[in-house]
Amino acid sequence: MSLLNAALRRLFDLLLYPFQSLPAAVGLTVVSLLAAIGMLWAFKKTSNQAGIEAAKRRIYAGVFEIRLFNDSFRQIWRAQAAILRANLTYLRHQLKPMLFILPPLVLAVAQLQFQYAYAPPAAGSRTVLEATLAPGWESGGVETSPSGKPRAELVLPAGLVAETPALWIPSERTLTWRLRVEQPGDQTIAVRIGGRLYEKSLDGARPLERRSPVRPGRSWLDQLVYPAEPPLPADGALERVSVDLAPAEVALPGWTVREMVGVPAWMTVFFLLSILFAFALRKRFGVTF
Repeated sequence: MSLLNAALRRLFDLLLYPFQSLPAAVGLTVVSLLAAIGMLWAFKKTSNQAGIEAAKRRIYAGVFEIRLFNDSFRQIWRAQAAILRANLTYLRHQLKPMLFILPPLVLAVAQLQFQYAYAPPAAGSRTVLEATLAPGWESGGVETSPSGKPRAELVLPAGLVAETPALWIPSERTLTWRLRVEQPGDQTIAVRIGGRLYEKSLDGARPLERRSPVRPGRSWLDQLVYPAEPPLPADGALERVSVDLAPAEVALPGWTVREMVGVPAWMTVFFLLSILFAFALRKRFGVTF
């Protein structure tokens, strides 16, 4: 998984490089157009277009039959059964292309999440750094204080200041610090524990660049969800390192899109534009849904 994520990071960094200094809406419009074209091409190549058209005709015929014979319960029930069968056939024809479209779409969305979902840290803002120790860390050579708290040192770049000492929560195996951003920039935070150094990026030099709230461990699922940074060493004392990041907004003409019920602003814009582009271009590609 780490090799795939590394390749995808380079690909999306290259794809989005021209839009680094532009508003987020510009890059999202281009990416949405490319996604729509890719989905239309894959849908046409992998779907049974004739079967979809036939299923849709049977659905329309059933609806017209109900309207024509609305005084006959027998005809209505027959038409409804025919509509149900046609709907199931239609869904079956839709399933195959989705099996080809969804996996690459999920990987693309995972990469775009860390380009567009988080705002750059502002001067004077505060964040929380959390280092989660791996299960069995006690036998991994980590020194502890008399109270049982792991000994860890925070190594901060210029522009970041720790406002609190490490807070140890044994039940969650976490060490937590509160940090203040004095000068935003492309910065790397490091936690020294058990004789090793574990790094976490906190980038803020440009509006558009990879930012991740979590540097994951070796779990493939964690790497799928948080692909923006290489995983932590499998034999290390830390399972993950995370920071709080503020959600980013996307400014459209006459509408500032914000995070809603947990859905990032960029994702709302991306899927709306992708759907609009797909419907606008479907006839040019000879695709019926």
